[in-house]
Amino acid sequence: MKNLLQLYLIFLKIGSVTFGGGLAMYPILSYEFIEKRGWITEAELTDYYAVGQCTPGIIAVNVSTFVGNKRGGLPGGIVATLGFVTAPLLLLIAIAASLRSFAQVPAVRSAFAGIRVCVCVLIVNAVLRLWKNSVVDRTTLLLFAAAFAVSAGSPYMPFSVSPALIVLASLLFGIAWRRRMGGKR
Repeated sequence: MKNLLQLYLIFLKIGSVTFGGGLAMYPILSYEFIEKRGWITEAELTDYYAVGQCTPGIIAVNVSTFVGNKRGGLPGGIVATLGFVTAPLLLLIAIAASLRSFAQVPAVRSAFAGIRVCVCVLIVNAVLRLWKNSVVDRTTLLLFAAAFAVSAGSPYMPFSVSPALIVLASLLFGIAWRRRMGGKR
C-alpha cells in the first residue's frame, strides 16, 4: 500500500508539471525513474514510448500506465495513471469553467508563451535521449531516415502516411532485421 501511495504521489507531481504532451515528460520520467530511483532502464523507457505511441490514447497516460505496471503490477498501473491525470483534470475543469475570460488575461497568455518555449526544450531533450538509445548503427540510422522522410513528408511524396503505419512498418522491419541477424542486435 505504501508503494502504491508513493507511485501515486510521484505521478501526481509529474502530471502537475508536464506541459506539452508525452515527449515533454520524457526527461522528467528519465530523471525520476532511471537516474533517481533506478526503477527502469533507458531501454525500457524507450520501449514504453514506442508502444505508447502506437496504442490508443494519450501517450503520456500510456507511458505512465506502463511504468506503474512495471513497478506495481496492475494496481501500480492504475495508481500511476490516476496520479498522472489528477492535476491536469482538475486544472482542465477549472479552465473550462472560465475559458473565455481566462484566455484573455495578459498574464495567462504570457505564461503560456513561456511554457511553449520550455516545452520545445523538453521535447528536444527527449528526442536526443531517444536518439542515443535508438539510433545505434547504420541500419537504425537508415530506418530513422526513412521513417522521418515519410512522416515529415517530402516534395517527392505527395501523400501523407499515418504515424501508426510508420510504427507498424518499423516494427516489422525490426523483426525481419533481427531474424536476418540471427537474434543479435
